[in-house]
Amino acid sequence: MIVSFFSVLVAAVLVAVDQLIKQWATAVLQPVGAITVLPGILELRYYLNDGMAFSMLAGKQTLLIAMTSIMLVCVLLVLLLRKMGPWERISWTLILGGGIGNLIDRFLNGVVVDYINVLFVNFAVFNFADICITAGVISLMAWVLYDSFRKEKAEMSSDQVNGVSDGTN
Repeated sequence: MIVSFFSVLVAAVLVAVDQLIKQWATAVLQPVGAITVLPGILELRYYLNDGMAFSMLAGKQTLLIAMTSIMLVCVLLVLLLRKMGPWERISWTLILGGGIGNLIDRFLNGVVVDYINVLFVNFAVFNFADICITAGVISLMAWVLYDSFRKEKAEMSSDQVNGVSDGTN
């Protein structure tokens, strides 16, 4: 149970970091529009996104707030109630922290503050919360694949020990 609450605490820290960076972006980047960090590679650009990833569902704030809230309650319940290893716990914690960070923006302002713009590819402007969510989802997918492979390998080993054949001789 302590580990579950620690996960919630870490998610809260991620939310705080996200909100502080967004406040900085609003104060510093909004007046100038953009600051080049690495020419041709990376700039910090103030951008307000009224949709989700890649501006999908733009202008549908009520739907986005409702869907995100429901999903984040589910993620929180998973973190609090499910036994899991550290890799899976970190994944869900990143998703929770990033999701809450963007939900706060959407709820309070109707838009999400984005500020990281990669210049060498045609990609959406994004933020720290998006990085947390994406890293969490990728990590969770990797964990699911690893766990599935591990269980399959254990079943095959068990079948060999017990003399069970799959019919392919």
